[in-house]
Amino acid sequence: MKKRALITGVTGQDGSYLAELLLSKGYDVHGMVRRSSEEKFERIAHLREHITLHQGDLLDQYSITSLLSKIEPHEVYNLAAQSFVPTSWTQPVLTTEFTAVGVTRVLEAIRHGAPKTRFYQASSSEMFGRVRETPQSEDTPFYPRSPYGVAKAYGHFITVNYRESFGLFAVSGILFNHESPRRGLEFVTRKVTDGVARIRHRLIDKLHLGNLDARRDWGFAGDYVEAMWRMLQQPEAQDYVVATGETHTVRELCEVAFARADLDWKAHVVVDPTFLRPAEVDLLIGNPAKARKVLGWEPRYDFRRLVEMMVDADIARLRPEQA
Repeated sequence: MKKRALITGVTGQDGSYLAELLLSKGYDVHGMVRRSSEEKFERIAHLREHITLHQGDLLDQYSITSLLSKIEPHEVYNLAAQSFVPTSWTQPVLTTEFTAVGVTRVLEAIRHGAPKTRFYQASSSEMFGRVRETPQSEDTPFYPRSPYGVAKAYGHFITVNYRESFGLFAVSGILFNHESPRRGLEFVTRKVTDGVARIRHRLIDKLHLGNLDARRDWGFAGDYVEAMWRMLQQPEAQDYVVATGETHTVRELCEVAFARADLDWKAHVVVDPTFLRPAEVDLLIGNPAKARKVLGWEPRYDFRRLVEMMVDADIARLRPEQA
């Protein structure tokens, strides 16, 4: 019998890669999408004939409950959220409703209607915030530094609570930054690679960025969804850090990205104070030892290969049509 999976946030970067992975493993894949006046399905356009989309909303308990009843999924991957950190300061209540309380709504629907369903929650390295130790592991205390990080911490702990209180197979993947050519243009990696492509094609001359000294543990989203799937195949529900174990600055990101296009980053990058966070997270680096040992998971893309892949994709995307 085919396994059925429901992915919330299927139209996002991670959702599209996860849908591809599950289809390759023979799953019947269902995705939950919000009703909006402007449909944005470009990341899953190549999958539309192979997956089933349903309207639903993390703000609406009934829509989640009815979807679970209709699909009867073996696995639920909760990837939907308000996921852009700067927006969480301007829309903190909405971020809380989606990214925190929305997790509870899904768990409640599973607890009452599908208690055998296995549940994956997308936690975030932003929960560590002002880090208590380096590198960060599953046992590192959280100190979130944004409304987004606080909301993710709630989603993480409510998942633990439902697992321990009600016996659900519910896990959290504490994913460090993961990128790809499908990453939103508002995120710094994609902002840089898209900016490089625009400068390369002489569409712009300057790229405005914030803190060049911020350090992140960047990996490839296509690798990270493999870890998500592996978590739900284990005999015991546990939480895992998913990371590369390496850290790089935004400055290094610029160096690699501009060099890929034969450009000097110093001639084009402008440090703009308007892009600085109210409370900065300076250093995030994960310890993926548990994921490597228990899940047998290893990242395939290193930092340079990831950035160069993104630059190449953006240069190709913006290349003028040949006459």
